Amino acid sequence: MSDIVTVVGIGEDGLDGLGAAARAAVLQADIVIGGERHLAMLPVNAVQQRWPWNKDIAGTVERIAAEIAAKSVVVLASGEPLWHGIGARLIARFGLTCVRVLPTAGAFSLAAARIGWSLDDPMLACVSVHALPFEALTPHISPLVKLLILSRSGTTPSQIAAMLTERGYGDSRLSVLERMGGSAEGRRDGRAADEWPVGFDNLSVVAVLCVAGADAIRQSRAPGLADDDYLHDGTITKRDIRAVTLSALAPLPGEMLWDVGAGNGSIAIEWLRLCPSAHATAIERDPARAARISENAKRLGVPGVTVIEGVAPASFGGLPAPDAIFIGGGLAETPELLKISMTRLKQGGRIVANAVTLEAEAELLSARARFGGELVRIGISRDEALGGLRAMKPAIDVLQWRGRKP
Repeated sequence: MSDIVTVVGIGEDGLDGLGAAARAAVLQADIVIGGERHLAMLPVNAVQQRWPWNKDIAGTVERIAAEIAAKSVVVLASGEPLWHGIGARLIARFGLTCVRVLPTAGAFSLAAARIGWSLDDPMLACVSVHALPFEALTPHISPLVKLLILSRSGTTPSQIAAMLTERGYGDSRLSVLERMGGSAEGRRDGRAADEWPVGFDNLSVVAVLCVAGADAIRQSRAPGLADDDYLHDGTITKRDIRAVTLSALAPLPGEMLWDVGAGNGSIAIEWLRLCPSAHATAIERDPARAARISENAKRLGVPGVTVIEGVAPASFGGLPAPDAIFIGGGLAETPELLKISMTRLKQGGRIVANAVTLEAEAELLSARARFGGELVRIGISRDEALGGLRAMKPAIDVLQWRGRKP
């Protein structure tokens, strides 16, 4: 044997839908691994070991490692094994030279073909609530956006319809596509506000054309969501300052942010809304605020924010090194905070700190002298009533230090 695992993407049409190479690999394998549904597609007279996946996926992968030197192994996966499939995990374990992937049309490709949507349409997003928390849909819901959503269970279509209606998108068009490519394929069309059953097949894709009503929630991914979009107790980086701060932090895909003294979590949350593949850890010592960060993260579609209830810098221990740090509080109370934060940054990492008190400003002046960077004073004024007229009233200025680790 050649120490190669073959991963075969298979659809609802079973072996009949496979190409010659994939079909031969399956029928000639010594061991075939897959879900019970996939294994049931094999001929009853095929002589081979069949391993169904169970909850111990890691254990099964190690069983594969023990067998591939002596036996040919095929892993069956739905459709495209490298899109929310087992393929990437096997490549990470064995290396690309030891994994051969033979895909077939996946759920998103089949759904796009049924609906007539182009997969390269910039207004189209493909999302899996099978692999991600349901709240991850929230940032995608905007006027005229098209969604292809891989379901988690038979209740997913009704949950999607309820979420859309609650957010003011009740006129959105939904198509539920079940068991595509097989003899049991089905489709149901309607509006989000319609009555939707809960008994759909688990193997479905929900196609959505978002149609906004007059009361629809429209939340841009641009930094600076309205303060009222958050649950907060006043301890929040205000909208305009937040937009400037996130611009200075300059989030990039895959990067890690520490939001230190996170308050109600607005910086960490908008960091992830801007870059869904990034990571964010919010550190907040107040228990009520720490709980509110998690709630805000779910409401605004980024439930992956890691919340640590604790005091900085004592809470830094064991955390992965960040690419960027934002410090929104605690400067005056913890003079060593900036120094320790700078030591924990990755090389080339960015640090941004805001101050409104004279004591905190003194820490930023010291940081500028020691570490370089730049100081920016941000002044915001808003119109307010003044007698029967209106006048601009200035908010408290914010001094912002922007530094970078060499």
